[in-house]
Amino acid sequence: MPQPRYVFFDVGNTLLFPNRARMLAPLPKQLHPTLEAWQSLERRTKLEFDRSMTNGKIDHGFWWMFHTYLLQEVGRLDDDIRRTLVENTQRSANWDQILPGTRDALDRIRKDFSIAVISNADGRIEAVLERSGICDCFAAITDSGIVGHEKPHLAIFQAALRRMNADPGQSLYVGDVYSVDYVGAARAGMQGVLFDVAGAYKNRGLPRVESMAELERWLAQRRRL
Repeated sequence: MPQPRYVFFDVGNTLLFPNRARMLAPLPKQLHPTLEAWQSLERRTKLEFDRSMTNGKIDHGFWWMFHTYLLQEVGRLDDDIRRTLVENTQRSANWDQILPGTRDALDRIRKDFSIAVISNADGRIEAVLERSGICDCFAAITDSGIVGHEKPHLAIFQAALRRMNADPGQSLYVGDVYSVDYVGAARAGMQGVLFDVAGAYKNRGLPRVESMAELERWLAQRRRL
C-alpha cells in the first residue's frame, strides 16, 4: 500500500465528541447514562448497524437504533422522545466536546500530511470546528449537508478528493464506523483506519486506533515502511 500523503478526518467520535447533557435534555438527568454505559451502547449499535449495512437491510439510521437501545435500557421507549433525541444528536452544534491534545496532534500531523474533513453533518460543521478551535488546521471541509450525499456514498468522498486534488490511493480516511467510514473510503479507493475510542472493533483484524496519540504513532509507522 502506498504511503498516504493526504489524511481525511471524520468529525463525530473522531475529532469532536457528543455533548451528552445537551443531547439527552428530553430525559430526566437521573436517566442519563454514564460515559461507560454510553460507550457500551455505541459498541452494540455499531456492530448491529454494520451487520445491517452489510446485509443491505437498513430500516432506520444509526442514531435511531442507538436511541432505541438507550430508551429501552432506561424503560422510557417513546416515539416522540426518540425523535427528539435523534434530532438533537444530528445537530452539529451538539458535537462540541474536544479531547485534550487534539489541536496539538493535528498541528503535528499536518506538518507531514495535507489534512481535511469529510463529515455527515447538517451543513454547519465548519462553524462547530471553528468554535472548537481546530477549523484552521484543515485545507478543506466537506459537509454532507452541503454536498447532498452522506457517507458511505461514493459522491461525498469524491467531492472531498477533488477539493484536495488528492489521489485516492495516497489518501487515508480516519473515522469511527466500519460500514460508513472504512467501507465508504475503501470504495472510493482510499485507505482507512478506524478511530475506535469505544472499542467496538477490538479483535476484528481491522486497522484501528483509540486516540490521537495512537494515530500519530500509527502514521509514523506507515511513513517508515
